[in-house]
Amino acid sequence: MAFNLIDRHVSEENHRPAEAGQQLAARMLPAAVTEFSASAPKYQLNEALETALNMALCVGAPLLLTGEPGTGKTQVAWYLKWYFNINLYGYQVRSTSTADDMKYDFDAIGYLRAAQSQDKTKSRGDFLDKKALWQAYDDSMESVVLIDEIDKAPRDFPNDLLQELDKHCFKHPFEDHMIKPTCTRPPIVIITSNGERRLPDAFLRRCIAHYIELDEGLIKAAVRARAGDFPRLDESTQDVAMSRFWDLRDREMLRKKPSTAELLMWLTILSAKRVDRETLRTAKLNQLPYLSALIKDHDDMKRL
Repeated sequence: MAFNLIDRHVSEENHRPAEAGQQLAARMLPAAVTEFSASAPKYQLNEALETALNMALCVGAPLLLTGEPGTGKTQVAWYLKWYFNINLYGYQVRSTSTADDMKYDFDAIGYLRAAQSQDKTKSRGDFLDKKALWQAYDDSMESVVLIDEIDKAPRDFPNDLLQELDKHCFKHPFEDHMIKPTCTRPPIVIITSNGERRLPDAFLRRCIAHYIELDEGLIKAAVRARAGDFPRLDESTQDVAMSRFWDLRDREMLRKKPSTAELLMWLTILSAKRVDRETLRTAKLNQLPYLSALIKDHDDMKRL
């Protein structure tokens, strides 16, 4: 993986490299870092998460995954897509989201324009755009629905999904009938939360809940599974890097502690720069190479 694409010594006087644009276009990004689908086969389940998944599959309940950002909650849905070879329909929750947003979108402006032009060939249904849940209901095969970061939504959002999670149906917005799964079984539902706000009790009652605990075994399994992303770091160098990662995690003054995602990104950069084991072992915490890949908060960096 190319690293030194930018040279700070280049200026207007000594000209930029003629091949700079070609080098930028030729860079190869590690797919497992940038694409959920590429990293799904490498995702490592521990026993507790495996049990939680099987519980949810057994009773057909949504699986609510909580834990620190970067612990791989979203990746679980992509793992299921890969493991069962089924479709995944994802919805990224926003602070303005309503429950209807993950069912459909209605182009009100387009409908108004058609009405004003007196276009009799189109009905309101022509301006409906089916979203994740409706798409999953239309799928004739088993599928996965991902509701990502539900704690970002207004409180009414999870409450307005109770019927969908319990009865697996919702009312058509314009017609007098219910939309139900085409498949004989409802989609597998994975819901993630970073724990920024408490979810309603009625919503929690319908879910199997699992907290992804960031422990040494989980980290080591994730690093070993992704070793191909950092080929220039041998196993002993990876072990030293993981030890320094835990040294950082143990610092109580940090507001945003690094997680699995930051560690994997850091290892990829260390590999690209061929950082050796001794440099990692002897560096002070605040002088670890490429520390900004691990520490994202400016105040945390100053505290270190």
